[in-house]
Amino acid sequence: MSSSAQPIKTVTIIGSGLMGSGIAQVAAASGHKVTVVDQSQEIIDKASASIQKSLGRVVKKKFPDDSKAQQTYIADVMSHLSLQTDAVAAVKSADLVIEAIVENLDVKKILFSSLDKEAPSHTIFASNTSSIPIKDIASSTSRLDRFGGLHFFNPVPVMKLVEVIRTPETSDETFSALESFGKAVGKTTVQCKDTPGFIVNRLLVPYMMEAIRLVERGEATPRDVDTAMKLGAGYPMGPFELSDYVGLDTTKFIIDGWTEREPNNPLFSQSELLNKLVAEGKLGVKSGEGFYPYNKK
Repeated sequence: MSSSAQPIKTVTIIGSGLMGSGIAQVAAASGHKVTVVDQSQEIIDKASASIQKSLGRVVKKKFPDDSKAQQTYIADVMSHLSLQTDAVAAVKSADLVIEAIVENLDVKKILFSSLDKEAPSHTIFASNTSSIPIKDIASSTSRLDRFGGLHFFNPVPVMKLVEVIRTPETSDETFSALESFGKAVGKTTVQCKDTPGFIVNRLLVPYMMEAIRLVERGEATPRDVDTAMKLGAGYPMGPFELSDYVGLDTTKFIIDGWTEREPNNPLFSQSELLNKLVAEGKLGVKSGEGFYPYNKK
């Protein structure tokens, strides 16, 4: 690899769900040439519509009384964006490949192993994983020095943070390029080594789990805990409201992975209440019920 990093101009994003589409939107809006890849044309079409709908919300705030400016802005952003189903073709000219697919290590490793054979030598790989160690994903490739983490937050166009993660093998050049990209798409970046949960989830998930255990012990109700943390600690949402918003299955998935890796860490201990709710399909807002009931629209 050259001694000076090449600027990231072309970005390929694998996965067009909420996170992938959001990353694509902010990257295209900041002038990057973006290709989004997913498994079928139907999924891709849905992602395109979702991005345009999101841009519609952006322009209403950006140009509240100028419909022409709104249309021009949306057209300009979409002109930087292409969506397709051929991942191999999409990475051949990419400076950066960001993976935003299912949180499954084996699936991620299969993907990166196949892309590693096709992407140019200068291409940097990054994962948007929130809970799987970057080094475990990177091990499937031959570019450990050109592999890092870019952890965006949902909803990406609104949330101002991206965690930039480095493994012991990530080169300074790669890390600098990833951080520069995060800033270029308008985010505030923070640096973190490849530790479970990085910064935000490492603090947030044990906090949510301890709230669940407190209720499990019968010491307070979910509503009182949420009220206490909002009014006493100044949090915008209480831990149970947040858990329902994130998805109880997602929270369980993260804590299960951490428990497996560090079974003796009390911060990562299981909750029978959480396990019971997930087993019953009570996953939070998305299922209509979690710790609280919701009216499904």
